Amino acid sequence: MTAAEIRQSFLDFFKEKQHTIVPSASLLPSAEAQKTLMFTNAGMNPFVPYFLGVETPPYTPPRATDTQKCIRAGGKHNDLEDVGYDTYHHTFFEMLGNWSFGDYFKKEAIEWAWELVVERWGFPANRLYATVYAPKEGDPGEFDQDAWDIWAELFRKAGCDPAVQIVNGNVKDNFWMMGETGPCGPCSELHVDLTPNGDSAGKLVNNDSDLCIEIWNLVFIQYNAEADGTFRDLPAKHIDTGMGFERACSIIKGTNGFTDFSKKPSNYATDVFTPLFSKLEELSGKTYVNIYPEPGADRTAFSEEMKTAIAFRVIADHLRTLSFSIADGIMPGNSGRNYVLRRILRRAVRYGRQLGFSGDKPFFSALVSTLVDQMGEVFPELKARQEVVRQTLETEEASFNQTLDRGLKRFEDAVVEVSNGTLSGDIAFELYDTFGFPIDLTELVCAERGLKVDMPRFEELMEQQRERARAAQKSTVVRALDLTTEAVTEFGGFESDELEATVLEIHPQDDTLFVITDQTPFYAEMGGQSGDTGNLVVSGTEYPISGTQQIGRARAHIVDSSVEIKTGDRITLKVDTTRRRPIEAHHSATHLLHWALHEVVSKDASQQGSSVDENRLRFDFNSAAVTPEQLAAMEEKVNASILANDAVSWKEVAHESIKGRPDIMQFFGDKYGDTVRVVQIGGEREALNGYSMELCGGTHVRNTGEIGLFKIKSEGAIASGVRRIEAVCGNSALEYLRDLVVQLAQESEAIQAKLAPLNAKLAGIEEPVLVIAPPPVLNADALFAVGDIKAINAAISEVQSAIESAKNELIEGEKRFKKLQASAAAKMADEALAELIEKGEPIIVSFESDASLLQELQNGLKKKQFAGPAFLIVDDGDKLHLATYCGDDALAKGLKAGDLLRELAAIAGGKGGGKPDQARGAAPDRSKLEELKAAAAAKF
Repeated sequence: MTAAEIRQSFLDFFKEKQHTIVPSASLLPSAEAQKTLMFTNAGMNPFVPYFLGVETPPYTPPRATDTQKCIRAGGKHNDLEDVGYDTYHHTFFEMLGNWSFGDYFKKEAIEWAWELVVERWGFPANRLYATVYAPKEGDPGEFDQDAWDIWAELFRKAGCDPAVQIVNGNVKDNFWMMGETGPCGPCSELHVDLTPNGDSAGKLVNNDSDLCIEIWNLVFIQYNAEADGTFRDLPAKHIDTGMGFERACSIIKGTNGFTDFSKKPSNYATDVFTPLFSKLEELSGKTYVNIYPEPGADRTAFSEEMKTAIAFRVIADHLRTLSFSIADGIMPGNSGRNYVLRRILRRAVRYGRQLGFSGDKPFFSALVSTLVDQMGEVFPELKARQEVVRQTLETEEASFNQTLDRGLKRFEDAVVEVSNGTLSGDIAFELYDTFGFPIDLTELVCAERGLKVDMPRFEELMEQQRERARAAQKSTVVRALDLTTEAVTEFGGFESDELEATVLEIHPQDDTLFVITDQTPFYAEMGGQSGDTGNLVVSGTEYPISGTQQIGRARAHIVDSSVEIKTGDRITLKVDTTRRRPIEAHHSATHLLHWALHEVVSKDASQQGSSVDENRLRFDFNSAAVTPEQLAAMEEKVNASILANDAVSWKEVAHESIKGRPDIMQFFGDKYGDTVRVVQIGGEREALNGYSMELCGGTHVRNTGEIGLFKIKSEGAIASGVRRIEAVCGNSALEYLRDLVVQLAQESEAIQAKLAPLNAKLAGIEEPVLVIAPPPVLNADALFAVGDIKAINAAISEVQSAIESAKNELIEGEKRFKKLQASAAAKMADEALAELIEKGEPIIVSFESDASLLQELQNGLKKKQFAGPAFLIVDDGDKLHLATYCGDDALAKGLKAGDLLRELAAIAGGKGGGKPDQARGAAPDRSKLEELKAAAAAKF
């Protein structure tokens, strides 16, 4: 079987077992998961809401199967350093999985795993080892006798001894936890003996041997880990499995269908990687050889052939990681997950040097088309965003190549000075800070020379950044909320703001109550839209509802724990419409902005997230920089739609009926149920022919005219290739524009305030005064009464241009004044020094002037080669500017200008310093002027 056939046979097998095949979720975790995850790093990540019970799986029966894109290259799960040096570690990999959400459990999971692996694929039973959970003292739960019994029966039927083929594992190896809290449970792993004779008798299981590889993990989710350290049974039990796709391919292909175990199988020797190696061979002129170093081998002793083989593997692995990440909208950048990607890319570029690639011979982006041809059908987002991926890699490689050679030269220069086998942490930090070398890249080039890095010193220099990172991290407590009944809340908020409801359940949570009702008009926070607030009325008393949360098919209203309410009560739920209406306006405006972005900028511009509340909207998208003209055009299109007062409608349809329609926006990686809700603007409700159509579960205005005014506040980059627009609607837009008008008026006043004193200065040196026309003053009420955003923008732009012009004229006037002032000071200094130097005595003199005179006096003394000491004071009316000077004779007598100035300035409460021949300073106490002169005379 080819790799593609192996993948498909897995999915088809579980489809036969009534599992819904679902597409891979994005490598960018959900908003909630991003608090603890950098990347989607396991097949279960997208299904966590189903395990927690906060969402209901949209599959009938509640079973799913998929191949999930995963990255392990940062945080707790980090395989980066092992990539290329062994046969099976990757930063990007596929996780094949089957899932049960409260449906089947251990028996079916284990028996189906055996049926697929042994009976369908043909794995030799005697080479398989199953692990089961056997807790040590202090570990949670009990010995997993159920799993042991099921495995034992299967092994016996295959003629194998369960006592040999089943291996016990403690909490480290056989108890799976999502985090410190949340769903968890024991697991069983399948390991494959790859020794030539298949006679390891289980001794290599979980011993980090590449001759005994874990291929599949079956997790039995049956507990919830509580914040207090206890474990309680979940109301529903789940199955979560993960099979390493690349490992499965490696074993099936590398043993020639289990007939030849004489060679160690390798993931890299399969058609998962060989197309990329062939392209690399074509580009580089070098040949890939499937050889590997021994574990722990001295890297400084590697042959060129070994170094080349490692480079092939690293580059192919890293290409997959970067391409799939960028296709999912995660771009290389300077922080968090974006920086992880930049590190990986720079690592790949460095390994490219081993294959002969250089700054003049870029290569990385040329591999993208091969990867797309290979995997674009299974992962259509890769094909759809191929050009974005290629351009991003090309730009990043070119950028790093500009500094790579200089950084490597700096490294080579530093290596010459290393005497103790350790590169200094200061050099490592310089390479990071100045040349963009991630620390692991520095460690890599050091390891190739047999050097270490002084990491304590490097960490010391990085501590400030680390402190910021730690401050940004948040600890999240995950709870699975038990619903004592099949609670279902019907949402009536699309049509109503107030409903009567019956209380189904009440759950205390910290100092609040989660009140679950049979129906509600309250929208729960999801899909980027803020949740509703409002009031709950029970027995004639109103209580505030501070938030709304979705839990499975139920909706909880969050109230204070002091509220007197019980199950069965009839209550009234009132949405705060003064808050919801602006939220709806901003949400509908986000849809219009998305449509306008496609119309004006590019159909390929892809949404990367949005957030709407009552005050503003935020919209993130993939794109090159957007021009001011494009922003203006988008803004005009949105406002034209608002003025047209087009209908906003929604319709629920079968997902299958609209899947693949390019005119209906739906996002790769999102998991949709059988029925979806299409929100459209314009067009006829039943026809789904509006100009803006998008899958969305949020609330919206009924007509675009309800949005009011739309104004873009800002647009800019938040990561490489990712832009963000912030905008406001309705009253928020008017308030923003009013504030802008006030700000412009203040700037105009500030210009006038600066103009008068500058003209007075210019007049003082007999120069023409500046004439600057005052910028026009806007009348906000008259301006907004027009209601035409184009006219408003034009008026504001005119004032902004006038202010900018006036500012530039002021700057030029200041420059002209300083130039004139310097010229006058130089003339004054020449006249004063001519008489003073002629006397041939130490110079102690003061002037009432600008501080620029002081520099001219010092310059004059040096120019005329004055040999003695001098103490110069300029009183500018605010403070005393001081300077000391020591010519050759003064220096010969032991006088030093810097020392003199420090002593003298202290008399008037000032300070300063300088070199032995010249020094400068200042002092605030102008009353000490004569005392300063006397003190200087005593010194000279």
